Amino acid sequence: MLCGDMQGARSVLEEGLAALPQSPELMLALAGASLQSGRAAEAEALLEALLARSPDHAAASFLLARLLREQGRMTAVAHALLSLFRNAHPDLEQRLDAIELLDDCGRQAEAASLCEAAIAAGAGDPRLYAHAGALAAQLGQFERARERQEFALAHDARAPEWHVPLGLAGLQRYRDGQHPDFARFAALLERGDLSAAARGSLLFALGKAHDDIGRYDLAARYLRQANAVVGAQVRWPRKLWRRSVEMRLERVMPAPLPASPTDWVPVFIVGMPRAGSTLLAEQLARYPDVRHRGELPWMPTLAARLAPLLADKDCAAAMQAAAATYAAQLRQDDTPARWYIDKQPHNFMHVDLILALFPQARIIHCRRDARDNALSLWMQSFHPGTQDFAFDFTDIDTAIRGSRRLMAHWQRRYPQAVYEVRYEDLVQDIEGSVGALAGWLGLPGTAPAAGTMDNRAISTASLWQARQPVHTRSLERWRQYAQWLPELANIADR
Repeated sequence: MLCGDMQGARSVLEEGLAALPQSPELMLALAGASLQSGRAAEAEALLEALLARSPDHAAASFLLARLLREQGRMTAVAHALLSLFRNAHPDLEQRLDAIELLDDCGRQAEAASLCEAAIAAGAGDPRLYAHAGALAAQLGQFERARERQEFALAHDARAPEWHVPLGLAGLQRYRDGQHPDFARFAALLERGDLSAAARGSLLFALGKAHDDIGRYDLAARYLRQANAVVGAQVRWPRKLWRRSVEMRLERVMPAPLPASPTDWVPVFIVGMPRAGSTLLAEQLARYPDVRHRGELPWMPTLAARLAPLLADKDCAAAMQAAAATYAAQLRQDDTPARWYIDKQPHNFMHVDLILALFPQARIIHCRRDARDNALSLWMQSFHPGTQDFAFDFTDIDTAIRGSRRLMAHWQRRYPQAVYEVRYEDLVQDIEGSVGALAGWLGLPGTAPAAGTMDNRAISTASLWQARQPVHTRSLERWRQYAQWLPELANIADR
C-alpha cells in the first residue's frame, strides 16, 4: 500500500482474510485498500460485515462514516456514528471527532446529542462545552448555548482561541452597556498571550456589542482594529479576482448535458454574502417539498476539477460525473423533495457551469445596497480563506463590482433561469417578495407554515438574526457610520 500498489495489497489482504476470516484488522485493511482503489461498494460491504460482528469497532465506524459522507448519504453517516456510541464507550477524542464530522455533514442535532449525553454523564472537558454551545446556537437553543459557552470560557484559558466570546456576542441583541459581556470581553482583550485570530475575534465581539447599543463611534473603533488585526494575517489577491471575473465573462461552455431530470430542481441562491441569502433561504424552506442544504462547498470544488477539461469537446463524461457527484451531495438520503436549495453565495462565479450541468436549475441573485452590504461584510468575522476581501473596504468594493458584472452577464445570457431579489424589497414586503419568487419557482401555492424552522440548524453568521422577526433596521445603516468610516462614501451603488 505504501508503494501505491493497491491491486497487490488487495491480493495479499484477500489471501490473509481467506486464512483468517475472523480478523477485524484484515477486514479493515482490505476495506481501506478497496476504498483507495475506487471500489467503494466493496469497502462498504466489508465495513458493514465487520460492524455486524464488532459493533464497537471505532475505526471501522469512522471509515464507514467518511465513505458515506463522500456519497452524500448523511443520514447513514449519522446512523453509523450514533450506533458506535450506543454499542461502545469511545474516548473523548473520538467523541469530539464524531461531533465535528456530524457537524460537517449538516447533522447538528445528532452532534448536539453526543455533546449533551456526555455532559449529562459528567464529562467536564471545556472543549465539549464549546462544541455544545456552538451547536445549540445553530439549532436556535440560545439559552443553552450561552450556558455551555460560559462554562467553556470560565474553565479554559483557551476559550478565546475557540472564538467563544464571539459566539456569546452573537446570541442576542444587547440592550445597554451594563451587560457583563462588555466588561468580560474588555478584560480578555488585556491578555498578552492571545493569538492574532483570538484578539481579532474579541474585537469583532466588542464591535458587535457596541453596535447593538448604538455606540457607533466605539463600534467603528473596535471593528477597525479587528479588521486590521485579522486582515494582516490574510491577503486577498485583487488582481487574480479581476482576472477570474474577466475569464468567466469570456468563457464559452460546452453544450448542456442532455439528460436533465424533471422530478427535482436545484435552486442556487447566490450573490455577495450578507445580502439576505439566509433570510430568503429560510423563507423558501418553509414551503412544502423544499429542502434547504445550507452552503454546500461542492460546486466550487467541481468547477476547479472541471476547469482544465472544459475546452475539450469530449468532456461530456467528466461533466456527467460532476453532475452525479453534486446531485448526490444535494439530494442526500433523507426524505426526497422536489426543490433543493444551495445558498453558497460564491456560486455566482459558476452560473454557466451550473446551467450546463443542470439545465433545469434556478438561480436567485440576492442584491443589497452596496454601502450597506460593504458595512455588513466589514463588521463580520469570517474564517480565513472564506471571505478574505472583507477586511478592507477597497477589496470589498472590488468584489461587489465583480459580482454585479458577472450577474448582469448571466442575467442577459440566461434570462429565463436567473431571478433577482433586492434585500430592501425583501425586508419591506417579505410576503409579497417571497410570494412572487415562489410563483417563479413553481412552489406550491399554499402559504408557508409559520414556525417550521425552529428545529432546523442555521450555520451562517446570521444564525440569531434569521430566527427573529423580519425588520428594516438595516436599511441605510451605513449612514450611522458615515462619520467614522469615510471610506463608505467612496462605494457607489452601481
